Amino acid sequence: MKQTERITQMENLFDKSNEVIRQLHKAVDDFYALQPVISELEDYYKTNWHADFEADEEGKLPADLKRGVLSEDGLWDLLEEYQRLKECFEENE
Repeated sequence: MKQTERITQMENLFDKSNEVIRQLHKAVDDFYALQPVISELEDYYKTNWHADFEADEEGKLPADLKRGVLSEDGLWDLLEEYQRLKECFEENE
């Protein structure tokens, strides 16, 4: 491999690595910025979620209403995954 080819190849790897690291930093920033949203979802789960879930089970909600938040495991799994990831980040700080 010629020197210029090697440098070009390494430059491409360098650029790719920098981009992935930049994206990861942004994702981590976005993750931490999500805390108020997660808190709101936790409060919802502790208060109104059960009544909303029951209303859905009883067919009282419009059929075309998007309601993934009411799936039996969806919200719980999201909150648990957030907590798991948060703990992983905190362990590595």
